[in-house]
Amino acid sequence: MTATPSSLDKDPQVEVLIRLFNSEFSDFNTRLVLGEDEPIYLPANDQTPYHQIVFAHGYFSSALHEIAHWCIAGAKRRLQEDYGYWYCPDGRDELQQAEFEKVEVKPQAIEWAFTAASGRKFQVSTDNLNGAEPDREAFTGAVKAQLVAYLMGNFPPRAWRFINVLKGEFQGNLPAFEVTQCEELANE
Repeated sequence: MTATPSSLDKDPQVEVLIRLFNSEFSDFNTRLVLGEDEPIYLPANDQTPYHQIVFAHGYFSSALHEIAHWCIAGAKRRLQEDYGYWYCPDGRDELQQAEFEKVEVKPQAIEWAFTAASGRKFQVSTDNLNGAEPDREAFTGAVKAQLVAYLMGNFPPRAWRFINVLKGEFQGNLPAFEVTQCEELANE
């Protein structure tokens, strides 16, 4: 049997991730679902009695990123498709890219913590291959500063809950930064 491209790309630990999320958050009537193309959040409806966090192509990182968005979304947002947010696709100009990066800092900081808790290496996503050239270094710094703020303060409750689940399963650790570096980044 010949493997399809999507089955070749699928991370073998995705099924574990789906099981962990669906078990941990059954009290939210929300399921993590493997999707084909673009990720999307779909609230429950007449055809599907549960909310769906659909992630792309079997990528572990896509699942973690979409879960991070869900961890930030409030109760009213979780009743709207894609949490009611507007999304500007790849091909953004400089102004659109700056707006995209501004709203992506918090979910990507949470994704970084999820990734580390899973024992994996994190890389920011500027998600604009066909548009204005992003300042990847500045965006990475902003995401890191937000991660440090979360580490020094509090992660959103669902994020913290999932970090602990991931650490328990994958034996990863949250990123460690020196105290002076944390204070400097938190004050930027």
